[in-house]
Amino acid sequence: MNIAGRRIAGNEKPYIIAELSANHNGRIETALKIIEEAKKAGVDAVKLQTYTADTITLDCDSEEFIIKDGLWDGRTLYDLYQEAHMPWGWHKPLFEYARKLDITIFSSPFDNTAVDLLEDLNAPAYKIASFEAVDLPLIKYVASTGKPMIISTGMADAEEIQEAINSAREGGCKELAILHCVSGYPAPASDYNLRTIPNMIERFGLVTGISDHTLDNTTAITSVALGASIIEKHFTLDRNGGGPDDSFSLEPANLAALCRDSKTAWQALGKMDYGRKTSEQGNVKFRRSLYFVKDLKAGNIITESSIRSVRPGFGLSPKHFESLLGKCLRVDVDYGQPTSWDLFN
Repeated sequence: MNIAGRRIAGNEKPYIIAELSANHNGRIETALKIIEEAKKAGVDAVKLQTYTADTITLDCDSEEFIIKDGLWDGRTLYDLYQEAHMPWGWHKPLFEYARKLDITIFSSPFDNTAVDLLEDLNAPAYKIASFEAVDLPLIKYVASTGKPMIISTGMADAEEIQEAINSAREGGCKELAILHCVSGYPAPASDYNLRTIPNMIERFGLVTGISDHTLDNTTAITSVALGASIIEKHFTLDRNGGGPDDSFSLEPANLAALCRDSKTAWQALGKMDYGRKTSEQGNVKFRRSLYFVKDLKAGNIITESSIRSVRPGFGLSPKHFESLLGKCLRVDVDYGQPTSWDLFN
């Protein structure tokens, strides 16, 4: 798939998305700074979330709407989203600032009106959040834009993932990716079961990545070795900033490390190749080979005490040790001289 001119595929370096989420903490200046720092870190894109408390939930304090346990224990959904949402009036200046910095920006819409807003801003792609992966009408509406889509699959089983994919295709989406995800905040690395990624690639036949909610970069970087082409991580200026998502988000230095190390992991995968590598060429001479370990005269017979396998590698290969035993020297040889076939009768 392709987002804003950047090709995303298994044979390309990982596409890194910095998720701004609620880490603006109610200040557009913070949101602008996050975009700036994401650009400095080297990400490919920064992603917003487009909703209001009223478009994502109900203003209701009955038991079903109160969060139990975790980071947001005791809060109502409406209260949490009222704090966390990004005002819609911020979207245009944020999009403009990202484009000024030449960094791709797009968003996760949570209802049709959010899609309409983002279409007015010419968003180059859309992300479906894990919690919305079962909202098939929303997926179809997003797909009708014809833009590339990324669907996060936290909490979804294989059947639900396939239903989301089918809905995207039915809606008209031609470029589609899915992200392996665990919707825990934070999520333990042990929950990620990264061996699922190769199966997802085979089963669904799509560009596949990871939305990583663990606290460090190990899981994300490991996913590259298993075929992840996209990495999404929450990003903040300060993990101790006190916002709803700050505590499980990466800070600038960690995000820069993710960009660097995930690229290194991808480069290290390379291709199947048993040949000698460029960086090895100069060291071949330091491999082991057979050397004479005493002065010998022409006519002497080679015994086990005559030769040894040592470094460097200018003599015959150690695999010829047995073949040389019992051979007769044609010329005199010196201690420390490499063996060669022309020295023997």
